[in-house]
Amino acid sequence: MPLDEDLVVLGRIAGVYGLKGWVKIHSYTSPLDNILGYPVWYLSSGTGSWQTKLLLNGKLHGKGLIAQLEHVTDRNAALALQGHEIAIERNALPVLSDGEYYWTDLVGLRVETLDGMELGVIDYLFETGANDVMVVQGDRERWIPWLMDSVIRSVSLEQQRVQVDWDPEF
Repeated sequence: MPLDEDLVVLGRIAGVYGLKGWVKIHSYTSPLDNILGYPVWYLSSGTGSWQTKLLLNGKLHGKGLIAQLEHVTDRNAALALQGHEIAIERNALPVLSDGEYYWTDLVGLRVETLDGMELGVIDYLFETGANDVMVVQGDRERWIPWLMDSVIRSVSLEQQRVQVDWDPEF
């Protein structure tokens, strides 16, 4: 079983679908169905322990996803998994090009201005359609657009830091 730091959470089990053990999936991936490309899932209810499940089948259904997991053959077994986080091994993720980052790696990084003033840490990111936005928690909450070069000047995962061209009063 991999360690927590070797896993990346890609979604959660949001509910049950039907009587034969299918589950509804809330995916954090983009596009939504990318989560179905990983055949081995690790599930946790938040207790720190993970159980391995093979993905047998999965598909888009309406505006969401449904999936069938090994050894989950009825509604009661599916209900027992409701709310569980879905993770995969980090080494199963595609290698990114320079300047590309997985959001999970950005959360928790310190954010500072070009003058070295610390604004806080990245709490989460979200999409707006026009661009992504990072939500920085510090002395107050700031929404800073993720615009490489114009706003985001440097990212160092090693130093756990993002440097931004941003007015700290804004």
